[in-house]
Amino acid sequence: MRYIIIFFSAFLLVACKKDQANASGSASADSLHHIKDSVATGSSSDKIQVETIAFPTEIKECSCYFAKNKADFENEKYIYADDAGKTAYMKLDGKRVAMNLISSSDMEVDEVLTKEIENENYKISVKGKKIKGEEALLFEGTLTIEKPDGSVYTTPIYGECGC
Repeated sequence: MRYIIIFFSAFLLVACKKDQANASGSASADSLHHIKDSVATGSSSDKIQVETIAFPTEIKECSCYFAKNKADFENEKYIYADDAGKTAYMKLDGKRVAMNLISSSDMEVDEVLTKEIENENYKISVKGKKIKGEEALLFEGTLTIEKPDGSVYTTPIYGECGC
């Protein structure tokens, strides 16, 4: 049993060092520029209003939560939060809404995160790619909201998923 624990610990140590090496360097600088560019050119509609929310008290354990950019994320100005599998929370058009998650990826392929959320008023799609992984996984991507009337809101997102 002791050998299994030692082997597993060594494996985790090597995996963490690999993630740290991948996270540093020009790749992270490029991804930061990408977010700034996306904010400047992101398409949005005046018909969908997305506001920041406080972290939902309903979420007790594992969760994903995103802001529009890294600065907002660090200042806890979240626009999206979910409890990693059941319910997503946002403030849309002046109302706090809780919606059921339709699907959520498990990041097995290319470390890509996808989520689909839907109710009678909104269809929300979250797509992101892991940029760093430690205790929690950091992601960059896009959040798209569609309404039945055809209006669409798209914004870059930055955030994390973890327990």
